[in-house]
Amino acid sequence: MDFKPLITLLAIVNPLAIVPFFIHYTQGFTSAQRRRTILISSISAFAVIATCAIIGLQILEFFSISLASFQVGGGMLLLTSALSMLNAQPAEAKTTQGEVDDASARASIAVVPLTIPLLTGPATMSTVVIYADQAKTFFQHAALVGYGVVIALATAVCFSLAKPIARLMGQTGINVMTRLMGLILAALSVEVMAAGLTKLFPALGQ
Repeated sequence: MDFKPLITLLAIVNPLAIVPFFIHYTQGFTSAQRRRTILISSISAFAVIATCAIIGLQILEFFSISLASFQVGGGMLLLTSALSMLNAQPAEAKTTQGEVDDASARASIAVVPLTIPLLTGPATMSTVVIYADQAKTFFQHAALVGYGVVIALATAVCFSLAKPIARLMGQTGINVMTRLMGLILAALSVEVMAAGLTKLFPALGQ
């Protein structure tokens, strides 16, 4: 297990790209409410990643889905997310304006929509499951769960410094960062799809 899963997850989750959403959702919040939202979002992001890393493969077995098929489908989903990021849109952002307005009216928006689907949506979940299959030892699985801790910490830092980051980088800077992450994610998605296609069609690997 190398750092490729961590790089991929950072590219998909990309908390910097979610900073504008966080600022919008937490308008009018007190400092205590904002800290609580940051804490819950970070813990929820870790919980999603850890759950997929630990029991994601068992879920696939329950539904009789081969990992090769999941790799191809997951790779296509990653590529779709990468294309969104290349257009300076968050990889997991599927929220409509109506959902934004509704979320702003609720007491807590930490889990939905901040964590799901903005931070850890289907692309993140499928990525973790794919890399969980590549983890052959307990320590490799532990490392994958540990990457969830890193994602949680990165989310907490970005959200805690949301306003300074927004002032410093501006929307243009955030867009540039999102596009760079999208380019990295596009390359990684091709690798994932290629691995799955080679398993499904062994002749391709000859």
